Amino acid sequence: MTAPSTFGLSREARNLHWLLTNLVEEVPGIQSVAVVSSDGLLLLSSDPSHRKAGQDPATRTKGPRGSSADLATIVSGIGSLTVGAAKLMDSGGVKHTMVAMEEGSLFVMSISDGSLLGVHGSAECDMSVVAYHMALFVGRAGHVLTPELRSELRKSMESESTGSA
Repeated sequence: MTAPSTFGLSREARNLHWLLTNLVEEVPGIQSVAVVSSDGLLLLSSDPSHRKAGQDPATRTKGPRGSSADLATIVSGIGSLTVGAAKLMDSGGVKHTMVAMEEGSLFVMSISDGSLLGVHGSAECDMSVVAYHMALFVGRAGHVLTPELRSELRKSMESESTGSA
């Protein structure tokens, strides 16, 4: 996997990119990862279209920036739905959500201040291993995901999308 360019980013932003790259590379069965802000914007991703240099555009995952943009949309929607459900049920904050499907899994975990970590896993992934590594990521990323860093990551994703078009 080729990491997205981190040139010009702060040390904290580079560290988050490194944590995300490690999550994807070290946990078997992870297909795509997205970090989404509380307002639904993609902050960080493991977009497969950025993984292989020289990849034929016709073979890339469809979507505005590939599967991570689609994942960000789904994660944001599920996050909103579960927060609404928790309020209706008067059950406190949502910590994590898991959707098990016939041919894959979706995991959504709260990071901080409404930000979410979303992971799309293959059918073969070990859900407990994925959840454990997501919790490690959240524990390491949550305290550094400040409003300033979220703004920096947003700008980085926007410039990456306009530069790759």
